[in-house]
Amino acid sequence: MLNMGGPSTVPETHDFLKNLFLDGDLIPLPFQSVLAPLIAKRRTPQIEKQYEDIGGGSPILHYTKLQGERMAAILDELHPATAPHKSYVAFRYARPLTDETARQMKADGVKRAVAFTQYPQYSCSTTGSSLNELYRKGKAGELADIEWSVIDRWGTHPGFIEAVAQNVERALAKFPADKRSETVLLFSAHSLPMSVVNRGDPYVLEVSASVSTVMDRLGHSNPYRLVWQSQVGPSAWMGMQTSEAIKGLARLGKKQVVLIPIAFTSDHIETLYELDLEYVKEGRELGMDVQRAESLNDSPVFIRALADLAAAHLKDHSSKKIGPTSVQLGLRCPGCTNATCGAQKAWFARGGR
Repeated sequence: MLNMGGPSTVPETHDFLKNLFLDGDLIPLPFQSVLAPLIAKRRTPQIEKQYEDIGGGSPILHYTKLQGERMAAILDELHPATAPHKSYVAFRYARPLTDETARQMKADGVKRAVAFTQYPQYSCSTTGSSLNELYRKGKAGELADIEWSVIDRWGTHPGFIEAVAQNVERALAKFPADKRSETVLLFSAHSLPMSVVNRGDPYVLEVSASVSTVMDRLGHSNPYRLVWQSQVGPSAWMGMQTSEAIKGLARLGKKQVVLIPIAFTSDHIETLYELDLEYVKEGRELGMDVQRAESLNDSPVFIRALADLAAAHLKDHSSKKIGPTSVQLGLRCPGCTNATCGAQKAWFARGGR
């Protein structure tokens, strides 16, 4: 189960930030190896305070483990031919890092594995970065002789859409019935640098597809917008930013808003601090009633969706209906100049050989 991760305790914050800013797939920087440690050191005190404010660390590891364990139990029933199933967590920037998970899988004697992204929508900077790291470990011999396949995106899967829609409906139910239809739905996703978007990254399109499918499920009951959060640094990022959208809606006289995390599958700092402690507070200071749809966390509907995704993948792969990777994963961004990306895609297409 691939994801960016987050520091489980406050003292882990610096290493998390350093790993994050060193990743050119996520945040391209000039002189990255020099600048990244400096930026991480400068930002650590501020981000440590944010993790203190949400309880002393990120809950993403807790929820990812829980989701994986429950998914594997359901998967044993859905696809007994490949049972027993075991989930592993490989985070990109926090423990357990990919190399730690690789050592554990090697020690456990794993021979068949699925690289299952926990980013519903694909981006070269998120899922692509995790797959690049997994590829590097595989090429270095750290993964032993494992046959790999990949679940690389699932942003319109019916189970995922249903789980998000149910959480939106619960948030809407907090508003008076006679004014509920006036509530604006703000779907908030992690932004991307425009340098990534402009090279042909599919993330913006895929997040938009998720939003459109959720609105279809909701019967287009409310006005909505897709907005973007978590911009870092002075370069241009995808907008408009969530905070600016809230201010703009207040200026337009809108009084009721539901914030919906559409690209996150569990709570972490972007939901618990940014959405809950910053944006909700900003809206309320502007006289708005701002509610936040819950993250998917331990949603049984969502966990069943993960199991359904894995079962369908295993069934189709074992019957040769599909190869190790999707057709879409094989296409590099038109503006891609990262040689590792191309080598990674070819490696996974061969089943990690």
